[in-house]
Amino acid sequence: MGESPPPPPSPAKVYYDGCPGCAVERRKESHEGLPYKELFFVGITTFASALPITSLFPFLYFMIRDLHVAQREEDIGFYAGFLGASYMIGRGFASVFWGMVADRIGRKPVIAFSVFSVIIFNTLFGFSVKYWMAITTRFLLGALNGFLAPVKAYSIEVCRPEHQALGISIVSTAWGMGVIIGPAIGGYLAQPVKQYPHLFHEKSIFERFPYLLPCLCISFLAALVFISCAWLPETLHKHKGHERAVETAEGSTTQENAELPKKSLFKNWPLMSSIITYSVFSLHDTAYSEIFSLWTVSNRKYGGLSFSSKDVGQVLTVAGASLLVYQLLVYRWVDKILGPIHSTRVASALSIPIIATYPFMTHISGLRLGVALYSAAMIKSILAITRVTGTSLLQNNAVPQEQRGAANGIATTTMSLFKAVAPACAGVIFSWAQKRQHAAFFPGDQMVFLLLNLTEVIGLVLTFKPFLAVPQQYN
Repeated sequence: MGESPPPPPSPAKVYYDGCPGCAVERRKESHEGLPYKELFFVGITTFASALPITSLFPFLYFMIRDLHVAQREEDIGFYAGFLGASYMIGRGFASVFWGMVADRIGRKPVIAFSVFSVIIFNTLFGFSVKYWMAITTRFLLGALNGFLAPVKAYSIEVCRPEHQALGISIVSTAWGMGVIIGPAIGGYLAQPVKQYPHLFHEKSIFERFPYLLPCLCISFLAALVFISCAWLPETLHKHKGHERAVETAEGSTTQENAELPKKSLFKNWPLMSSIITYSVFSLHDTAYSEIFSLWTVSNRKYGGLSFSSKDVGQVLTVAGASLLVYQLLVYRWVDKILGPIHSTRVASALSIPIIATYPFMTHISGLRLGVALYSAAMIKSILAITRVTGTSLLQNNAVPQEQRGAANGIATTTMSLFKAVAPACAGVIFSWAQKRQHAAFFPGDQMVFLLLNLTEVIGLVLTFKPFLAVPQQYN
């Protein structure tokens, strides 16, 4: 028998001069290593954009009190919930729009504009002297910060196929760090005249605007990131008639399935089921962040710990440091041994007993309280980021590469809506629970943490069949 003829050579790629997407494709083909500069930019930009989301939680209780909107101390949680939710409501309404804009004009303009909106509206939030002003600036900060979906697409597009998982993990890690370090900044720097009287004079601007300093620090970091956007390469192809892919010499596309009909994302049950699970966990984590901050600073007579915002900042700083160590040194082994599905289930199950211990910490003090609270906060942060990373991997492996941008946009919108509900509900429930300190059934904050655990149980159940459809590569 004669030998079979050799396969025909693959057609040569044609790159278009002046097209930024082609320039990135050319660089990826000639350099097999990691795009360190682009991934570093992805990390710091994601971190800067995530900081203001939760930075207000440690001083939210005191800010509502100082705005004189609550008639009674027990009502502070009610108003705090709606202020905490305003950012996510704005982001939920606008995420799909910003994803469409990023697909049309490019990733770079949307990312740069989002960072610029952080500079403006986060600073204005620090100047808020009325409740309506605080809610408005937070809502606009969320609505104009269409960052998350474009940066996820960007983190994939700057990487060769073998490095794309790393690109997505950098977004998740930097986002998780920002959400944890943000409250630490808020806790350390809020009310500086009261916390650091030897550094800040009582007649300074920070006496009139006691919550301005943490906002200024975050906005300053965002300003540095905004300047660095000038060196950010665009990844969207911009040659007329060939936006989707680099053409070959014969005029066919390098993405062979680009002409094939794509499955509707809303009919992709592995994607949608992972988004639903991810959103439930996001609701839980956001509610936990607000309740933790409100609970620790509330008076012991209402079941809290009577902490200052600085004390809360210290706890969250330690939790953030443990998270960084875990992500850099431990998580890859957890994922290698358990995989994203089992690691998500284990992390969710372990979170339940951790949360159940919180309401009983009000009965201890001193060193025992410090050991218990710091340990619980660190373990809870580690378990939360394990769940988030696992479900994010399931989402991005449930769709082909050319649909990941749209899939991330849907996930961001759904997550934002769930996260918008979380602070409002958490604030209302917290305020209600503080008024039932002597109830026979789960009095006071015990009820709050019970409802948090019920949400966790729902998320855990959603990680099993038939609720979760597993992507084919995990079967």
